[in-house]
Amino acid sequence: MIDRPKRNRAVQKWLQEEIKEQQARYKKIVAEMEALAPERDKWVEDFLQHIQTRGFNMHADLRRKVGAHEIPKRPKRKFRVVF
Repeated sequence: MIDRPKRNRAVQKWLQEEIKEQQARYKKIVAEMEALAPERDKWVEDFLQHIQTRGFNMHADLRRKVGAHEIPKRPKRKFRVVF
């Protein structure tokens, strides 16, 4: 086990304040991402429709359509945004 040096009170207080501020920022970002959920769902649906009807460019002007059977099913959990 590694022995860590002791933190003095000033450092410990600073760390607690930083953690509190970061958690507040995180909650704000999560709230903004959740507010975008209906719009993001529409973007995903439009994208899936686009790649099935028009396809996507594989190389230069070579296009490929994606079949409905190739589209994965949407998980039942909430959409996760990693930032």
